[in-house]
Amino acid sequence: MQTVKMNNGVEIPILGFGTFQITDPQEAEQAVINAIQAGYRHIDTAQSYMNEEAVGRGIANSGVLREEIFVTTKIWVENVSYKGVKSSFQRSLDRLGLDYVDMLLLHQPYNDVYGAWRAMEELQEEGKVRAIGVSNFAVDRAVDLAEFNKVTPQMNQIEISPFHQQTKNIAALKEEGIVPEAWAPFAEGKNDIFNNEILTEIGKKYNKSVAQVIVRWLVEQDIVVLAKSVKPERMAENLDVFDFSLTDEDKAAIATLNEGESQFFSHADPAMIKWMASRKMGI
Repeated sequence: MQTVKMNNGVEIPILGFGTFQITDPQEAEQAVINAIQAGYRHIDTAQSYMNEEAVGRGIANSGVLREEIFVTTKIWVENVSYKGVKSSFQRSLDRLGLDYVDMLLLHQPYNDVYGAWRAMEELQEEGKVRAIGVSNFAVDRAVDLAEFNKVTPQMNQIEISPFHQQTKNIAALKEEGIVPEAWAPFAEGKNDIFNNEILTEIGKKYNKSVAQVIVRWLVEQDIVVLAKSVKPERMAENLDVFDFSLTDEDKAAIATLNEGESQFFSHADPAMIKWMASRKMGI
């Protein structure tokens, strides 16, 4: 598996298995087992996904050594404070059944992110977390965090898809030494993406699916990619992207699909901030 080296020297597998919206405990556990058996060595979960316990069981029952698997979880908004990170992270570890995680992220750019970041720096120093980062942060917010603290975020997990390509933001993050990671690379099927004419035609050239074309497009930009499927055959398909390369013509065609805005919601929308602040999940 190809890896990307982060600014603290830790390497992360470039393809990750996302577990968002896999909430049934048995399904989540089996999906993680199947993903690892398919070849994934990077598993992504979060406090708010409500499946950390099942993900932990899947890792434990996968037949692969813990040390070979890169595990990410995320701190939810209600826990984004110094004390909140310290207490909720231990609960996450307990649910996962792990002694450490490889990556800990602030899930959203809200609440006391600076107090939370100081707690995360301490967890990293203590060896309970190998890398720390953020998710859904605008570039300026990530840089602000870096400039006024000891540790520059190792990663920013953001929405990236052919419809929301974030070219300038990706370049800016890389300039700051922050690895970009794509969530929802398939736009969760919006705009009939899997039947998109441009992506379909590119796929036909290489005997690849639309999903494989998208994953390859991101991999060639050194962007870490999270893909999700509960179907073993799709898991294997999404990993099978290292035997072809896109041409400049292919990339230019994909660039025409960019709509320049989120396919879901704006993180700068006050109503969305209030909604997330109201989600008291007890995690």
